[in-house]
Amino acid sequence: MPANRFRSRSYKRVHKKTPGGVNVLRYKKKKPSKHVCAECGAVLHGVPRGRPYEIRKLSKTARRPSRPYGGYLCSACTRKHFKKEARK
Repeated sequence: MPANRFRSRSYKRVHKKTPGGVNVLRYKKKKPSKHVCAECGAVLHGVPRGRPYEIRKLSKTARRPSRPYGGYLCSACTRKHFKKEARK
């Protein structure tokens, strides 16, 4: 019987083969959902999915695009935002 904390489906069950040749069941936390644009809700490209401890290990440029509003707005909405600002 697994430990009580592993009985919920918040953990992903992964079958691993050990060096001894035995298949064991490992429990991993699931990946977070994909990041989405704040305006249109489209999936953001260039923003990795990962648990906070995995994201922390990445360099700053690997965490999100380096353009303004990178990691917050998609490129299409950013373009629209810039056009709107320029036309003011």
